[in-house]
Amino acid sequence: MDGTRLGEHVLLTALGIDAGGHKHVLGVVEGSSESEAVCRALLGNLVERGLGVERVRLFVIDGGKGLRKAIREVFGAWALIQRCQIHKVRNVLEHLPKGKGAWVRAAMHRAWAAGSAEGARRKLRELASQLQEHHPGATSSLLEGLEETLTILRLGVGALLAQTLRSTNPVENLQESLKRVARNVKRWRGGSMALRWAASGLMEASKGFRRVKGYREIPLLIAALDSMVSVESVDENVEVA
Repeated sequence: MDGTRLGEHVLLTALGIDAGGHKHVLGVVEGSSESEAVCRALLGNLVERGLGVERVRLFVIDGGKGLRKAIREVFGAWALIQRCQIHKVRNVLEHLPKGKGAWVRAAMHRAWAAGSAEGARRKLRELASQLQEHHPGATSSLLEGLEETLTILRLGVGALLAQTLRSTNPVENLQESLKRVARNVKRWRGGSMALRWAASGLMEASKGFRRVKGYREIPLLIAALDSMVSVESVDENVEVA
């Protein structure tokens, strides 16, 4: 899920990936991922149209606080969140002089490539310690939501599928297709017009969808997600006892 802009209008788009690795446009609303009400409206609409709530799902999002809160309110503990690693890098680099951006970016990517959540966490915290004295803003940005950048590592997702799920690139690529469809529009006459163009553009873009990289690894991901339910059930029984 991610937002994009058509003229002066911001649109939030949801893209789904099914068990076979096929992509599906799930919905679009006018508004930003920072707005909890907008995000809740989109998610509520998906549920009304048949998206089940009581199943563990992986949500890949940017750092929008409104979107994250809305996911928690609608799906509760059934939602696992993967924060976009590309957005996280951009956010950290905004607090650094250009001369230090390259090595910090490389260090973050090396951490996420560590092969385990524990290894990645350790490397990212070491990096945060190195930055703390001279760049406390970068340190705070790096540590904020750090655990949610490690979700795919905790799930044991294979390298190819992890490349797909580590960022919001799949939906951003879809939005770029939408902008190409609407590139000749010079004047937007309100949000309704933007939504109509968005719906048409998304439908057109979906004709060229291909299965995501690493789709053969999706059964393992589903098994890992389903195991989360079993673990939570065991924990609840222990607490009750």
